[in-house]
Amino acid sequence: MGQFEFETSVEKISDRIWRGHLHRGWRIGRVPNGGYVMAIGARALSEALPHPHPQVINAFYLSPTVLGPIDCHVEILRSSKRTTHAVVKMLQKGEVKVQITAAYVDISNMSGPSWTDLAPVEIPAWDDCEDAGNTQLEFRQRVNVRLTSGGQVLANGGPTGDARFEGWIAHRDGSDPDILSLLMFADALPPPPFNIFGLAGWVPTVELSVQIRGIPNPGPIRGTLSTHAISDGVLEEDGYYWDAKGKLVALSRQTARVRVN
Repeated sequence: MGQFEFETSVEKISDRIWRGHLHRGWRIGRVPNGGYVMAIGARALSEALPHPHPQVINAFYLSPTVLGPIDCHVEILRSSKRTTHAVVKMLQKGEVKVQITAAYVDISNMSGPSWTDLAPVEIPAWDDCEDAGNTQLEFRQRVNVRLTSGGQVLANGGPTGDARFEGWIAHRDGSDPDILSLLMFADALPPPPFNIFGLAGWVPTVELSVQIRGIPNPGPIRGTLSTHAISDGVLEEDGYYWDAKGKLVALSRQTARVRVN
């Protein structure tokens, strides 16, 4: 069992409640990474529902989480042969910290026409890239990020003016990615506003949505994350993620706030 799988594991407490634990190693500052928190809620849904995989999953972050136990209260909204819709509320000390809504399916049984005008980002190979800067983050104890675009600002350089980061993402312990890993990887690249305003600030997540398009092949995930508009401190972040064989496996959109010191 890899570290991510272990540290997103959940225990059944009752028919509707699963308990996870927010571990050290995943924090951005003092707060656990939002994609990591989402993955724990998603694992509770995978345990509770008749379908194993999130097809689309959306989380609202109502209040910062902290290290320690977190209870996942699951409510099934509707279940059919192909899809189960459900909600999970994630509580610490009786307070709802995160609320997740999701549609679950069996990705391995999906079929139908395919088309895209998206191509994998053309970047140097994993072995030709160095670790991204900002290694003082606790989160980097668990996740290996190798940036190929935009990383100058993290290495004591100035912002480029292009609100985009591109690169590779992988588990630090070498574990291969799975579907729940994609939820965490969708929140792993640095916030694009860093390349506009520099590192003097914080970009907390308000809401994160992830669409899963396939089961990833072994190897690192290549991703791109960008923003096109920041309005009164509010922005969107759009992400696209391909597996090591170039298959599009996930898309994300995140609403966040920019707080400049």
